[in-house]
Amino acid sequence: MAATATHARAATPILGQDRALGLLGRSLASGRVHHAWVFSGPYGVGKCTTALAFGAALLDPEARPDPAGGLPIVDPAGETARLVAAGTHPDLHVIRKELALDSSNAQLRGRKLSTIPVDVLREHMIGGRTGDEKYHEPKVFQSAARGRRKVFIVDEADLLDQTGQNALLKTLEEPPPGTVIVLVTDRPERLLPTIHSRAQAVRFARLDDAAMHAWLDARAAATGDGVPAERRDWLLEFADGSPGTIVTALEQELHAWPLVLEPLVRDAASGRFPPAFGVTMGELVEQFAQARVKREKNASKDAANKEGVAWLLRVLAAMLRRRFRTGVDDERTLAMVEALRDAELSVAANVRPKIVMEQLAVRWSA
Repeated sequence: MAATATHARAATPILGQDRALGLLGRSLASGRVHHAWVFSGPYGVGKCTTALAFGAALLDPEARPDPAGGLPIVDPAGETARLVAAGTHPDLHVIRKELALDSSNAQLRGRKLSTIPVDVLREHMIGGRTGDEKYHEPKVFQSAARGRRKVFIVDEADLLDQTGQNALLKTLEEPPPGTVIVLVTDRPERLLPTIHSRAQAVRFARLDDAAMHAWLDARAAATGDGVPAERRDWLLEFADGSPGTIVTALEQELHAWPLVLEPLVRDAASGRFPPAFGVTMGELVEQFAQARVKREKNASKDAANKEGVAWLLRVLAAMLRRRFRTGVDDERTLAMVEALRDAELSVAANVRPKIVMEQLAVRWSA
């Protein structure tokens, strides 16, 4: 995702996260803000949006207390909010893997993006010598341009390898004054225990139905792109409390996948092996990966394939949930659930996507 797109999420309303917002609001009201935070929770529930709003509240000298006890209120028309939304605030730095595309290191610019290289941290945050032997001053220790604070947000922090996490750990152990670091992650278990021990944890939850409907309405008002009624129910069910899942589903047209898969799943559930099942799943994943690589420069095709398989398995899981809701809970359906879980474990273990899909097709028809 491009930097501007990520910053633009700051304008999205933060819904369904009253507990997280209350914790952050109390910290700001106390005047003793911890220097490091880990924002964790399911994909697409507002963690990065909240991190940007938290950063804006930290940086805006005119932020007003929220009567409801949440984050201080930042005037959306004020200078701080405008700079944060545009991604140009000099004291707010968002670190993500896509920054490698603008690296001074030509080798890093040419890499496929599947992790956050440690050189990105060195260039944009902690300083040090990168692979091209160029030395970068540590931005984290520089004075705030506007004399207030500095905020560093590491999005998808779990994409830092152990080298990167250890390099970041040194900064967390000796934090610069006036600097706040926020690590955003869907997979907190991938962060080192020593990082967790030095950071304040904030958990984010899935949104309830009312918040999801409100989010869809707000999205339609902000973008003018409403979700057609015939797609809305499926998207809400599939998203399972994650607005980010709806965004991805619309971008990748995942709502059309069940129409293709349903006849094949029906045959498999009745014990008839559909020869086209594995091939069809492979074609959907390939379309997903091609769209991802086309939209995001230097995106890793391998990573896009794995992501596509993960989304395919989520679509299949939603189809199984619907079978249970309609009263189909026989032994075959339970076996299909077990096979799907095994497929998820295989993906996590880096088994080739084609093999995963072929095995799933066979087991679902057994």
